[in-house]
Amino acid sequence: MRTWRDYKASTSHDQPAWLDRWGDRGGKTKTLQILAEQFSAQGIPSLLMDIKGDLSGIAVSGESNAKIVDRHSKIGLPFMPSGSPVEFLSLSNEKGARLKATVTEFGPVLFSRILGLNDTQSSIMSVVFKYCDDHNLPLLDLQDIRKVLQYLTSDQGKSEIESVYGRVGTDSVGTMMRKIIELEQQGADLFFGEVSFEVNDLCRLDEKGRGIISIVRLTDIQDRPKLFSTFMLQMLAEIYSTFPEAGDLDKPKLAIFIDEAHLVFDEASKALLNQIEAIIRLIRSKGVGIFFVTQNPADIPESVLGQLGLKVQHALRAFTAKDRKAIKLAAENYPISEFYNVEDIITQLGIGEALITVLNEKGVPTPLAHVMLRAPQSRMDVLTDTEINSIVSRSQLVKKYNATVDRESAHEILTRKMEEAFDAEKQEELKKQQEKAVQTRSTTTRSTSRRREKSTFEEIIDSPTTRQIGRTIARELTRGLLGVLGIGGTTKTRKK
Repeated sequence: MRTWRDYKASTSHDQPAWLDRWGDRGGKTKTLQILAEQFSAQGIPSLLMDIKGDLSGIAVSGESNAKIVDRHSKIGLPFMPSGSPVEFLSLSNEKGARLKATVTEFGPVLFSRILGLNDTQSSIMSVVFKYCDDHNLPLLDLQDIRKVLQYLTSDQGKSEIESVYGRVGTDSVGTMMRKIIELEQQGADLFFGEVSFEVNDLCRLDEKGRGIISIVRLTDIQDRPKLFSTFMLQMLAEIYSTFPEAGDLDKPKLAIFIDEAHLVFDEASKALLNQIEAIIRLIRSKGVGIFFVTQNPADIPESVLGQLGLKVQHALRAFTAKDRKAIKLAAENYPISEFYNVEDIITQLGIGEALITVLNEKGVPTPLAHVMLRAPQSRMDVLTDTEINSIVSRSQLVKKYNATVDRESAHEILTRKMEEAFDAEKQEELKKQQEKAVQTRSTTTRSTSRRREKSTFEEIIDSPTTRQIGRTIARELTRGLLGVLGIGGTTKTRKK
């Protein structure tokens, strides 16, 4: 690698003939492309986050032109166009092998931190995972976790869980449900589920011994940072827990490039940032290198930035007072140089130029160097749909991970359990109603019988014949009685 001083000493031009395709910014994405394709050539697989959709061209050879030949002749490197072996991955509906993970694989701690739960809510989440483990309830997707929370706050679930695990507050569960729905609205329901992606598939080589570059196509989730950060954290955690300790290797097993890294950190809680920092600090012992790609170093928390050994700084432009402060802070991230005024030179870097410092064999940062970068050997443009379809159609990972799997999980089991309990309760209620109806009919029958007897007597009493007989008997009795008293017959008035 030749420095800018070497280049200026070997040419009469004040500025080099920069590549038109490098764009009008510093060229960080093209630098990422250069590193990934050179790693691949050395047998080192890579994982790339393609946020803007402009990394797919790494799969095919680039085209030479006069400007590229001139640049490479000046920096002393031949230009040999070549593509790299590529595997397309997807978190959503983009073409490629689907990346999925189950809720169980996250575990209660990591899942709680993704949702941003407080201590009380996190303890409830731990109860949820424990209950599911004890009752063989697979937590595969977000539908499962919502169903468990719904069940544990039902009358049936409360009586079952409180005696063993303690009381679960309905207010806390309500907040947890809303946070899960928020995650679903960002498309996380596409990420959670089966078939779970095996991180060892990121470490494959092709038949020529070149590292396969896995490109996660994320162009349709730029406005869903929660999903992106969820995926990245799970991926890093899975790599850390799966890969064995590697010690000091001659070359890494895997290189991970996180483009637009601010998307990981902008929406992250403090607990989540602590988790990311811990993983980054420890994952190097697994033989994994991580590269954060962003426009400004200020996008990365200092605790994470301090863990990074290689720093490549492209141009920063100062249009406002805030920009000037950011540039001053960025300059302070680099070793003090006796050759450059870092704060000034950052604003003067041309396209395809960069300031670079790395760690030497003793782990000490090397002096800052102002360099001109080589051109990517692969295409500096996107692939056509036809070219992408051709790569996807040959993929073994697409066949492995894109099959639809919907086995019985917590949602189905608890739904059936709640339906059975509801049916049993309904049957019990129906039985009680039937018993009550039988008793009511028995009482009604006895009352009806009594009413019928009374009605027969009343019919006899109320009969006209009976009434006539009664009147005749009463008249005869009255006459007999009056006769005895000497009052009967015709009474005549007597004169004195």
